Amino acid sequence: MTKKICISGYYGFDNFGDETVLKILIDNLKTYINLSNITVFSVNPKKTAETFNVKSVNTFNPFSVVFSIFKCSYLISGGGSLLQDKTSIKSLIYYLMVFFTAFFFRKKVIIFAQGIGPINNALLKKLTIMFLKHALYISVRDENSLNLLFDNGIKNAEKCFDPVWNINVNKTVNIGKIGVQLRKFPMITDVFINKLALNINKYYSDKEILILSLQNKIDLEVCKKLKNVLNDINPEINVKIIENTSNIKVTEDISSCEAIIAMRYHACLVSVKSGVKLLPVNYDIKVQSLANDFDLICINSENDMDEKFRTFINSDIKYDETKIYNRKYNFTNLLKYIN
Repeated sequence: MTKKICISGYYGFDNFGDETVLKILIDNLKTYINLSNITVFSVNPKKTAETFNVKSVNTFNPFSVVFSIFKCSYLISGGGSLLQDKTSIKSLIYYLMVFFTAFFFRKKVIIFAQGIGPINNALLKKLTIMFLKHALYISVRDENSLNLLFDNGIKNAEKCFDPVWNINVNKTVNIGKIGVQLRKFPMITDVFINKLALNINKYYSDKEILILSLQNKIDLEVCKKLKNVLNDINPEINVKIIENTSNIKVTEDISSCEAIIAMRYHACLVSVKSGVKLLPVNYDIKVQSLANDFDLICINSENDMDEKFRTFINSDIKYDETKIYNRKYNFTNLLKYIN
């Protein structure tokens, strides 16, 4: 019998991190599964199918999703923080319905590189645990998720590193380029943007400034604001916004920089993997954790920005290559259940 796989996750939204995770997953699966037998649930199925050379159906078309699950052998859910209700209770209900459909048709379910929780709704938490107890294999990205599963009697789970650590990078650092990657978030106020622009102009006015929008719906407005402020401060500064580009091009842009100021976790991760000098903007515990692991200072607010820039400019950052190598996601366990 031909093995067929459905992949469910936050795909098709043009989010650099999630699309990169999907690429790495598919690259590993295609050793054992023909690409024509892989179906990805995506909000932009046409683009997903063309980009990854797989089949794709609309995430929110219930008939297509149910029929695809009915025909498949395995459902892979992930990666990302799908099973939580902090950002949206609707999305958690959706992913639980996908699980229910898979189990109803007696399909094998694999949880891939996810963060579990927080789940504040008691009923949804109970349902999540109930479904996860029937999963064939579970890999989670953090200790809290692992402990949550263990505390609820789920023992077939293991902690993993983010699959994006497996990305291939070319370390072609360009001494003339500085990267800046921002996203919309409450801490990114006009005051924050103005102070950031002042520091960029102070230390890097002779460089080419690349402002990276990694998900236009969330990033682009803030990126345009920063560019406008930089142009107001210094009309001669060489600054441009990079948007609507492929994941490969984003990786190349990041890895070509001399230094980068970045918010998004996966932008920070690729910077470290590429050996690019990184000044993270600490908006999320994942970014703080990455900074701690590699002894990096963080910008926490506009109040400490001037001090952090001074320290950053005068620091010589060297990454532990062994630590980076050891963070690769090990696909052995996942693939042995499919092979």
